[in-house]
Amino acid sequence: MTIYLPELDHYSLSFPSPREALREPNGLLAMGGDLRPERLVKAYQHGIFPWYSTDEPILWWSPSPRAIFVANEFSAAKSLRKFYRKSNYKVSINLASEEVIRQCAAMRSEEETWLDDKMQQAYSQLAKQGICHSVEVWQENKLIGGLYGVLVGSMFCGESMFSRQTNASKIALWAFTKHFVAHGGKFIDCQVLNPHTASLGAKEITRDEYLAKLAYCKKSKTNQHCFTPQWLTTFNNGDN
Repeated sequence: MTIYLPELDHYSLSFPSPREALREPNGLLAMGGDLRPERLVKAYQHGIFPWYSTDEPILWWSPSPRAIFVANEFSAAKSLRKFYRKSNYKVSINLASEEVIRQCAAMRSEEETWLDDKMQQAYSQLAKQGICHSVEVWQENKLIGGLYGVLVGSMFCGESMFSRQTNASKIALWAFTKHFVAHGGKFIDCQVLNPHTASLGAKEITRDEYLAKLAYCKKSKTNQHCFTPQWLTTFNNGDN
């Protein structure tokens, strides 16, 4: 089957409307362009994200349905709560963003090589600009899990997570969600539903519903202290 895709102009940051995305492959919208910070920011502000394999051009997506967490409805399972109370895990925000990005890439198999060097460099640059943020889980000063994503108003667009010890990525998401809500966060975008995010309570909505929520979130912001580099002291001390 032949697919015809718009090719992005290197000199323009414009994207086609997300509503023009293909049904098959679901959500494929455009190709080309680059991963400069300005283009990535523009993409996320319009409900679009990059995803491609190393032997492909940069591909841009806006799928329907879209998977999200409603932040104030997130509830950790009793088993996860019990596990955390008995663990010596500690959680932080923005203390090791570049390492989280590298670890997310390192955990991928050869068949999942979308987080290539260009992608890692692009999100690391966004982190330096205070646009991409990370959550870290530590065990005795060793990074064992985490996640990262891009903030758009009061929506956090999650990109990837990793876990090197039991439940580390789940605890990263749980701790972050509580922190995010406390600072005005509304939704966490997880792009496409998979068994892991479904088990944690993510739900699917249509693209139009997602774009409406995104437009709402762009009008509001999280508290300025939400992403200050910090230890989540309250969570780490057991108030969860």
